[in-house]
Amino acid sequence: MDNKKFGNIFKGDKVIWMVFFFLCLISIVEVFSASSELTYKGGSYVAPIIKHIGLLGLGVFLALVTLNIKCKYFKIATPILLFISFVTLIWVDFAGHSTNDAQRWLSIFGLQFQPSEIAKGTLVLATAQVLSAMQTERGADRHAMPYILVVCAFIIPFIMVENLSTAALLCSVIFFMMIIGRVPAQQLGKLIGSVVLVIVLVFSMVMIFGHDNEENSPEGQLTEQVDGKKPVKTKNGGMLHRFDTWKSRIDKFSDHEEIPPEKVDLDKDAQTAHANIAIASSNVIGKGPGNSVERDFLSQAFSDFIYAIIIEELGIEGAAFVAMLYIILLFRTGRIASRCENNFPAFLAMGLALLLVTQALFNMCVAVGLVPVTGQPLPLISKGGTSTIINCIYLGAILSVSRSAKKKPELQKSAIGPDNAATEDKETNV
Repeated sequence: MDNKKFGNIFKGDKVIWMVFFFLCLISIVEVFSASSELTYKGGSYVAPIIKHIGLLGLGVFLALVTLNIKCKYFKIATPILLFISFVTLIWVDFAGHSTNDAQRWLSIFGLQFQPSEIAKGTLVLATAQVLSAMQTERGADRHAMPYILVVCAFIIPFIMVENLSTAALLCSVIFFMMIIGRVPAQQLGKLIGSVVLVIVLVFSMVMIFGHDNEENSPEGQLTEQVDGKKPVKTKNGGMLHRFDTWKSRIDKFSDHEEIPPEKVDLDKDAQTAHANIAIASSNVIGKGPGNSVERDFLSQAFSDFIYAIIIEELGIEGAAFVAMLYIILLFRTGRIASRCENNFPAFLAMGLALLLVTQALFNMCVAVGLVPVTGQPLPLISKGGTSTIINCIYLGAILSVSRSAKKKPELQKSAIGPDNAATEDKETNV
């Protein structure tokens, strides 16, 4: 009886739940290990991890609440969330707190949150609604893309000003959703061409007007530091103030000159250097949980570069296991979407899964040096406030879709047997 009640609480797809709890467990272990800097500054050994566990607990609770919400109510919430996202994204540009020369945080009643985290899920929700409403037998109607682009125009530019990596991540997810939604290939081709031109234009402007003057101190390397101040003035002002940071990161990434270990400036490029040291010192099998050395030197060991700490402590096997969890999440969600009778829940579930997995891929690539530093945390593992709670809500929405997804007819018949299937058909015809 108790097991039945327990199962009734954790409704939805059991595989998704298993992935969810494995990610939370890894998060607790690795954040506890990587929070030595916070422990030293705060003077409390357990306070940072207790706060993190509390946020995860709140996230699990909100996931349970979300999975009990029917998909039709997500549609009703779309215009409200779009309005909130638009207002808060404008608000953060004027009254936001500074994060590495970028205004990304708002504080309401003492609680800090990133409007971009809410805007990401809102845009996925709106895109899923447009694609589902304009589906035909041959795929999405040709008018679907213009509607999606109009919605994106009210969200992405405001994110891009202060957080280019999040904007790029969101654009990638929306593009994949349009592919899944069978938007005409001709329109997708034109969109790709336009995006390439924009990328070339922005890249050129960054390299021309940007100044490689990023702070050499370790504090200047933080990507998630909240100091409650306005951005530090650089050579560029106004909307161009982020060009300096982008140019610095591009120059560092594109500089393939081999530097002897004894000449590496750990103060100038602390994040990347110590992340590489953490990976190289793992010795494949890892040092074991809690035995990381580079956590004391990586400024964002518990957030942006937690995957490097995972490799150092758990080895290649542990890193591969974490990556496999996200892959399982994506493919399991795809299976759930294929069983949906309606288009909207299928598009919504796939969009949210793509959002989580793509962000995880960004973070992993940064940790191993495949892409420049982006400041994207590892979903459900990195220490965070808004991102942790919002990601749990995303999983709750996927679980909500899994509850309404029906089994395929062939699976149903194989499960109940031929005799019972015949009986069921008779009962259905009555």
